[in-house]
Amino acid sequence: MSELLAPAGNIEALDAAIGEGADAVYLGLKSFNARLRSSNFAWNQFEGAVNALHRQNKKIYVTVNTVSEERDLERLYRFLSYLNKIGPDGLIVQDLGVIRMCQEFFPNLELHGSTQMNVESAAGVNLLSKAGLKRVVVARELGLEEIKYIKSHTNAELEMFVHGALCVSESGLCLFSSFLGGKSANRGMCTQACRRFYTVDGESGEKSGYYFSPCDLQLIEQIPDLMQLGVESFKIEGRMKSAEYVGSVVAAYRYLMDNWEKDRKGSIATAKRLLSTDFARAKTSYWYNFKSNDEGVDKAGSLILNPNQAGGTGIYLGKISKIEPASDEAKERAREAAGKDADPKDYQIVMAHLTGGSYDPDPGDSIRLHRQDDTGRVSHKVRTVVDEDGKRFIDIPLGFRRGDSVYLLQTKAMSKRYPRILPADIGKYRQQPGAEVLPILDLTPVEKNELSYFPEGLYIQVSTVSDLYQILSRSPVRAILEYNFETKTDLLQKKVSLPLSKKQIIISLDPYCPSSKEEELSADLEQLVNEGFHTFVVNNMAHISMLKGKKANMIAGPYLYTFNRWAASWYENQKIGAFITPLENSFDNLKSTWERNVRDRVMVTAYAYPALFRMRFRLPEDYDFLYFKDKEETMFKVNSNIDGTVVMPEAPFSVVDKVEILNSEGFKRILLDFSRTRVTRQELKTVTNSMVKKQMIPGTSRFNWKDGFYSLEKIETYKAMNEKAEAEKAAGIRSNNRGNQRQGRNYNASRSSNGRKGRGRR
Repeated sequence: MSELLAPAGNIEALDAAIGEGADAVYLGLKSFNARLRSSNFAWNQFEGAVNALHRQNKKIYVTVNTVSEERDLERLYRFLSYLNKIGPDGLIVQDLGVIRMCQEFFPNLELHGSTQMNVESAAGVNLLSKAGLKRVVVARELGLEEIKYIKSHTNAELEMFVHGALCVSESGLCLFSSFLGGKSANRGMCTQACRRFYTVDGESGEKSGYYFSPCDLQLIEQIPDLMQLGVESFKIEGRMKSAEYVGSVVAAYRYLMDNWEKDRKGSIATAKRLLSTDFARAKTSYWYNFKSNDEGVDKAGSLILNPNQAGGTGIYLGKISKIEPASDEAKERAREAAGKDADPKDYQIVMAHLTGGSYDPDPGDSIRLHRQDDTGRVSHKVRTVVDEDGKRFIDIPLGFRRGDSVYLLQTKAMSKRYPRILPADIGKYRQQPGAEVLPILDLTPVEKNELSYFPEGLYIQVSTVSDLYQILSRSPVRAILEYNFETKTDLLQKKVSLPLSKKQIIISLDPYCPSSKEEELSADLEQLVNEGFHTFVVNNMAHISMLKGKKANMIAGPYLYTFNRWAASWYENQKIGAFITPLENSFDNLKSTWERNVRDRVMVTAYAYPALFRMRFRLPEDYDFLYFKDKEETMFKVNSNIDGTVVMPEAPFSVVDKVEILNSEGFKRILLDFSRTRVTRQELKTVTNSMVKKQMIPGTSRFNWKDGFYSLEKIETYKAMNEKAEAEKAAGIRSNNRGNQRQGRNYNASRSSNGRKGRGRR
């Protein structure tokens, strides 16, 4: 029997999930999870939940599905040690450093590969299975036939999303939010930039819309087929959603899973009726109706995208037209309704009046608020309502203003009261991460002749054979050629003449490797090796599996996310000795991860047009544009072909003016990446001149190079430092004032002792 796995973003959602029959829940704690904006669980709440669920023979999984920088590792080690003591049923992980650390110190922790690991093939699943992972959450953008192929070619458990919000990007490959402000999806900080309002300049003129805001996934009709395939776990997305949403969706899938064998058609109809109260976006089955990869590439875009569909979810209630402070009485009602276990921010409120909708929310209704500038979205349960001069005011959280939009997620009438999972008294649960010291891990120094395929110097990456000729004037030590539909034809069918020897050409593999193209790619790699290409940039777990045992050198590409030495160590154990640092990385983390004696293993990208997000499909025919812009007039460009679609910034990322500094620090392999662009002599000249003159190229981006990832901890640290400095400054002023006052008193005393002279001066 397949497992029904539900999200538990808060205590109420946990109650709803179990109350409606979920077999297991997944949740995050206060760090290292990909939904840091959800409420998440405090330590004692989590420990209480584990004990309570285990008594009911239910399972609980913890999300540890973000990448970790080197500075995070001590805290990560302590967190894993804590989880090892508490004993959840599994950890959902992304970072290979977590896997390596658990292999070394916490082998009893069961590991599941997150969808953020970008696994969509049997080869990728099997590699992780051999590394000790019991289960893999496969990518969301797969079809029924692909799931069937993976399931028949692996012994690992498969978990798959069946309902909820979709990422428009291929799983685990989105850099968009990170590029716009360091809030990385790989760090649990995604701002959902894809769902924003954009303006395009197409053949029919300028127009605006939600061009990249996808529909929600709904696979209720496919559940019987997937159960027959033997998929072990069906996952509902929604750790940011209300308890009402979780309860209604779980109820629908539970009913179908329990009844489809008796009456398939009738149980599907009943389950769909139960889902009718899911006031979210329009639904799609995405890739599940396609028989081939090519069919999906051509048609999936029209099934998942609709420019007229707002980025929000729910029924539109209107815009905030007026905000007033909440009365003490309203605040108290909100506090009481939130419950004694609620986070204080749940009842820090103001009162708002909405206009433009057709429904007035009541207490108990769940709403979602969207900031007008698309900088934030928050779900909220209405706690108190005030009618004033014929206008209804509802409580909303702080931080919203006039013009912000509000949507209805669930009404109170749909709400149910569920038995509480947590015991009334959780005071006895007192375990927290301790002060353990992470043992030192040293990466392997480079041995003589070990990296003969990876010499010092300048590397240039291009997407076409013709561009190989264009870069010859810059004399790169190696050229990297992107493997795509065009270069595949040139190398394997036409066998065109190349301007460099095959030893000097490195083949870079696409980071997305779907099941439907797995056998084809494996055969291609076999042929490429036989043709004399022996060095490859691998960007997917499947690539490693396919190239193992062949006479091939593997370089871990930027999409394998080596943000810390423990992740690098895991790849070392896979016989990979060279690395291209992730594009999101910062200079400080780069130096922290790689000690000087191992920096010969690392290539640093100094210039690139980063793939901000990648879609498995072509854009629909009516997407007749190459460029689009956001509200800040930032321009982006689109590259759409039979390999899918990539969105890039118009202005490149560049630190070419820092190459001399990189070299002095021991990073002597520098990459200029012109992938998905046509190389021009002028751009080559500009880039190389900037390297020589050590001058920044105007208009380029630094990405996260200087400031690193956006970090709540860092912000809090800066805030505390500033507050301390202000306090010290204020204390110094007070001290000086007191000193001046003392001096003043002494001066006045001496003046007074002078009798008439002192009085005369007063």
